[in-house]
Amino acid sequence: MLEDLKKEVYEANMQLPKLDLVTFTWGNVSGIDREKGLFVIKPSGVPYEKLTPDDMVVVDLKGEVVEGKLNPSSDTPTHTVLYNAFPDIGGIVHTHSPWAVAFASANLDVPALNTTAADTFYGDVPVSEPLTKEQIERAYEEETGNVIVKTFKDRGLDHEAVPAVLVSQHGPFTWGKTPAHAVYNAKVLEVVAEIDYHAMTLTHADCHVPQYLLDKHYDRKHGKDAYYGQGKARRVKFAADAKNRF
Repeated sequence: MLEDLKKEVYEANMQLPKLDLVTFTWGNVSGIDREKGLFVIKPSGVPYEKLTPDDMVVVDLKGEVVEGKLNPSSDTPTHTVLYNAFPDIGGIVHTHSPWAVAFASANLDVPALNTTAADTFYGDVPVSEPLTKEQIERAYEEETGNVIVKTFKDRGLDHEAVPAVLVSQHGPFTWGKTPAHAVYNAKVLEVVAEIDYHAMTLTHADCHVPQYLLDKHYDRKHGKDAYYGQGKARRVKFAADAKNRF
């Protein structure tokens, strides 16, 4: 069942240690088949060097295991909540990458201070409110998903425009159209968090990127007239610019 997706999720998981996003087994990637209503996720506590595509676990959108010889990631309930709440995402990543965790530990958003951030995140990456004692004792991982969804709702944020969050005193979750895209966003978040940390040690001034520069950098990659890369919109824009110049 879902053999191609298992391979895709396996390969995305294997990128986490290669990109220095995980230590030991502290992370996981999942990917979903929306037509079947099933997602594939890394098994719990298995070292990356021992993983195979066949080890991936298939789970339904109620969080119940459909196929797999191993226990799924302990974060499976969080992934389940997010897939149900954000029906357009195709992959989710959770890590304990140190720079992002530093901001989560301090209960601070990762601010959009530069174009490196603006290329991927349309504004600050938010930190959630802390989970209560009751939430942790009732259903810790499920409530982690709930607090992420609540963060975006309460702050009026678009989860597509800001495909990442920090769970307070825990760590980052990112998502994307595919598992690989979610991994990409996880690495960008970690790089941005490190840059921001250093910038914030140099000055206490508010260095948020101005709105017009945020708009420019985000829209040139993600807007309706995006021209970053080798797509058609880029060629059309360059042709129009040349016509206006000559």
